[in-house]
Amino acid sequence: MNATSAATATAVTFVWLGMVLAISFLEAPLKFRAPGVTIPLGLGIGRLVFRALNTVEAVLAVAVVTAVALGDAPAGIAAPTAAVAVLLLTQLIVVRPALNRRSDRVLAGEDLPRSRGHLWYVALEILKAGTLIALGTRLLTV
Repeated sequence: MNATSAATATAVTFVWLGMVLAISFLEAPLKFRAPGVTIPLGLGIGRLVFRALNTVEAVLAVAVVTAVALGDAPAGIAAPTAAVAVLLLTQLIVVRPALNRRSDRVLAGEDLPRSRGHLWYVALEILKAGTLIALGTRLLTV
């Protein structure tokens, strides 16, 4: 893999990882513990924050995939790159729309039990973070 592509992919991967860790594993759970934050308020904030995060993630994913593709990466780099892209796409295409429909209902005043969709999102987020760590560390050795 050429040095420029490897350096670009490495930097973007670790920026992406930092954003996921900061938003998904720090901001999101803490938001609901703040005084005065109701479930509807937290959901409204969460939707805005995760829409922004996912938009930035999509841009970062395109940057990583492009750098890896242009850099003629070995399979040890291409595989986790593809995996992290698939994980993100699964979140965006499968899980997020279901969560958005559910949060629409909660924001409309329905009293619903806790969502299993959030557990799927968290599981995918954990897998995505682990894959980003694996990708970033592999890129450091190229």
